Amino acid sequence: MSEAHYLSGRLLLAMPGMFDPNFDHAVIAMCQHDALGAFGIGVGHVRADMRFRELLEDIGIDPGMAPDEPVHHGGPVEPGRGFVLHTPDWLSEETIQVEGLCALSASLDVLRAIAAGRGPSRWLIALGYAGWGAGQLDGEMRHHGWYAADGRPEILFGEAAEGRWHATWRAEGIDPALLSSTTGRA
Repeated sequence: MSEAHYLSGRLLLAMPGMFDPNFDHAVIAMCQHDALGAFGIGVGHVRADMRFRELLEDIGIDPGMAPDEPVHHGGPVEPGRGFVLHTPDWLSEETIQVEGLCALSASLDVLRAIAAGRGPSRWLIALGYAGWGAGQLDGEMRHHGWYAADGRPEILFGEAAEGRWHATWRAEGIDPALLSSTTGRA
């Protein structure tokens, strides 16, 4: 894997004391990282103002068999645009495979399939995304803003949003209580 793609399929964790309060305790499922920039979906926070069935009704889809799951705050970019991270047991032509972590779909087809009980076995939905221009994320990582953890589907799909940040640090063998919110220079 080339260095330019090394974050795809990883869980990006905001370091304590993150310079941007929008990303406090953020967990980002990294879907793409290349020379043009980076794209990920926030999975560490849910929206208090919306649930999945309400979202389906708002866009004209009968919720049918859909469970009333939380809607994640995917990031500050295009907060009205929806994304579904899911297991690769459901795919469409538009689905993007995120190596080692999940699949990503942004079409109404996946929402209709979930509502009909024919969707992926495990999934979560988010509105918005986190995006970085060319070299921007690399610079933020050099300034200790982010930590790239292994992509773990069991945490992505098996842990509640509010527990993903701590669970991912623990899976990396790091006690997050011992992390410092300041860094030094050597």
